[in-house]
Amino acid sequence: MNIMDKLYSRISELKNPTVAGLDTRIEYLPESFVKEIMPEGIKSFEDAAEAVYQYNVRLVDALYDIVPSVKVQVAYYEMYGAAGMVAFEKTMAYAKQKGMIVMADVKRNDIGATAACYANAYVGMTDMPYGKVKPFSSDIATINPYLGVDGIKPFTDACAANGTGVFALVKTSNPSSGQLQDMKYEDGRTLYEAVADLVEEWGAETRGEMGYSVIGAVVGATYPQQGTALRARMPHTFFLVPGYGAQGATGKDIAGCFDKNGNGAIVNASRSILCAWKKQEGVAFDVAARNEAIRMREDLCSCLKEMGKQDESAEDTGEVSAAADLELDSVTTMDEIALDVDVDGDIPAHELGEIDRELSLEEKAEEEEEEA
Repeated sequence: MNIMDKLYSRISELKNPTVAGLDTRIEYLPESFVKEIMPEGIKSFEDAAEAVYQYNVRLVDALYDIVPSVKVQVAYYEMYGAAGMVAFEKTMAYAKQKGMIVMADVKRNDIGATAACYANAYVGMTDMPYGKVKPFSSDIATINPYLGVDGIKPFTDACAANGTGVFALVKTSNPSSGQLQDMKYEDGRTLYEAVADLVEEWGAETRGEMGYSVIGAVVGATYPQQGTALRARMPHTFFLVPGYGAQGATGKDIAGCFDKNGNGAIVNASRSILCAWKKQEGVAFDVAARNEAIRMREDLCSCLKEMGKQDESAEDTGEVSAAADLELDSVTTMDEIALDVDVDGDIPAHELGEIDRELSLEEKAEEEEEEA
């Protein structure tokens, strides 16, 4: 079983083909939350990084039982310097502890030894005098394929050795992507189609039980016709689909990126989840994020069903989660929801050790009194 098999399995288990993008910055944090954790305000990179991390923890706690994966965009952490990179890793480690598949959105690449170093960092292991060590907690990384196979093989080698994967940029969601990606070869193919063909070829030897290789493709939701064509062109490639929500794409725009059974893709949303509280007056930010994640799930699943892209063989056990469809109102907070989801197979999630966030019953009571 390769990492795309695991992603496929987790999506099927939760019946939710979405990934929450943690492109978190201090401007996205509610003022009340900042005052709660830092009464004197954010006065340094260290403060900013800690605030971002604490926000991410609350979001992960709200989402892990209904959303299979998180995608952590490194740029939003790099801008807070070394402290930001600590928050980047702590965020990924916490999400992984909660049972989520973790993507590092780093879009790295180079050639030869340098590419190998990038691969070791995000999908491999680093050699140390005392043995091999995993630098970051990511299961999957995004990469730039435009250096050719010299920049790809170090990543595929690291993925094969460590059970990890990558998503290579093929047709991106930004408005100007066509300046380069739509340029045509003499044989009539566009540049992105040529890259798609290479991605299928590069991953041929790494296909897992479900038929997908460890090299996935980033295919923007904002280009639905191209997404549909690429799905037919890349039958063994799992798609990471950005552009939903804040960038304007809808469930119907994205449906073409899935195969006939509604599989083979995972859709990212970042700002629409991170900032969901701005559109849900009076609702705690973590509850608002959960509400938006559920709405997104229902939108995508209903659109896939409407277009006949549903796996008829999938057994509906009705056990996605005990709290997946709770009716959450404006006075509800995530601390009031008892999530008893077994992530590791034998330990209820609410009993797992939480990084820097373990609260006693007395502390919870004090918090509720303060909120009241």
